[in-house]
Amino acid sequence: MTTTEITDPRIGYDSALSWALALVRGVRPEQLDLPTPCAELDVRALLAHLVATGHRAAAVGRGEDPSSVPWSAPQAPGDDWGSAYVTAIDAARAAWRGSTDKLDRTVRAPFGEVPGRAALTAYTSETLVHGWDLAVATGQPEEADPAVVAPILAAMERFLPAEPRGGPVPFAAPVPPRAEAGPTERLAHWCGRSRI
Repeated sequence: MTTTEITDPRIGYDSALSWALALVRGVRPEQLDLPTPCAELDVRALLAHLVATGHRAAAVGRGEDPSSVPWSAPQAPGDDWGSAYVTAIDAARAAWRGSTDKLDRTVRAPFGEVPGRAALTAYTSETLVHGWDLAVATGQPEEADPAVVAPILAAMERFLPAEPRGGPVPFAAPVPPRAEAGPTERLAHWCGRSRI
C-alpha cells in the first residue's frame, strides 16, 4: 500500500468490502445458525449487521445521521445475504466516491462528529473485524490483505485505548494474540474478539 493509498482511506475500505463480500458469499445455508466470535450474534445476525454497516457508512458519506439506519438489516429474502450486501456496499462506495474534500469535512459518525476520513477508517475496521468474525465462524480464510489491515490496526491501537472498555466504549478488553496471529486477527483481538 502506498502513502497515497493510506492517505485516502476509501482504497482500504474498498478492499475490505471486497474481502468481506467474498466471505458473505462463502457462507453455506447450514452455517447460518452457528455462533460467532461476536458473542451476541450468530452467523445470520452477523450478516444482517454487516449489511446494515454498509448502509450506515453510506449514510455518513452522504452527510446523514447514521442512526437513521437500523443497527441490523431486515431478513434477506431467501437468505440471499450476498445480494443484500452487494446493495449495501454499492451504496457505501457511491456515497464516498468523488472529491477527496468529503474526507476532510466533518461528518456525524456513531461515535461523534469527526472528519470523514476518521469515520471511514472506523468503518474499515468494523468491516475487517466482522469479516474475521464471519471467517472464524464459517471456516473461511481469516486474513484480509495485510497492506490494508496494517494501517487500520495502527489507527485502532492509537485511537481505541486498551482501557477503559465497556459502557460508553462498546468494546471488550483486548485479547492477547497468538504468536502466529496475522494482522486481521490482531485487529480483531485488539477490538476485544476471541476465537470461539
